[in-house]
Amino acid sequence: MFLPFLRKSKTEPLALTMAAVRMGERLLQIGLDDPGLTGTLALKVGLSGSATLVVTSEQEATRGRSAAAKAGALLDVQVVTPLRNLPFEDESFDLIIIHSMKGLVAMMAPYTRVRCLEESLRILRIGGRVLIIEPEPRGGLGALIRSHPVDSYYTSGGGAMGALKMEGFKPVRILADREGYRFTEGLKTTPPAENSEHEDIKKT
Repeated sequence: MFLPFLRKSKTEPLALTMAAVRMGERLLQIGLDDPGLTGTLALKVGLSGSATLVVTSEQEATRGRSAAAKAGALLDVQVVTPLRNLPFEDESFDLIIIHSMKGLVAMMAPYTRVRCLEESLRILRIGGRVLIIEPEPRGGLGALIRSHPVDSYYTSGGGAMGALKMEGFKPVRILADREGYRFTEGLKTTPPAENSEHEDIKKT
């Protein structure tokens, strides 16, 4: 007798659904948390699109290439460190996904984070979007226990939402806090402008 609960679920993982990658898009992923998710997202753009991954170490690059090969996806993997200057032309991408479940964004030095998001805005087409995937905030004692350190400037400035707004993304919204994830999305509706709000941030 076939047991229904043994049937493999066809439901997409939440992170994949929230990313909403479409066929033909030019996708950039920054950071590597879950190699399987990275490979599957790269597959979503199809042959008519393009997928690129930026990581900060050769070890991550190897894992990213392996995940893409396993998924059957074409993925251009580049090592960039620090993430202050992204080696792409203006308006090169339709969607940028920043994987920060392990604290990539929250742990950055303030100026590095500012530059990374400024660069993300620059290389995103007008009408494009950026999605930051982070751990869902926890209350009570759970809020005191973190799996990674968090820069105090980041938290005091409103976290991902505040950081995206400060760098010129608008509108910015939290799409969901579910299943341990927080998804924060920002849109690029106008060309980047010079930003003088960060003169107080030490450039380290």
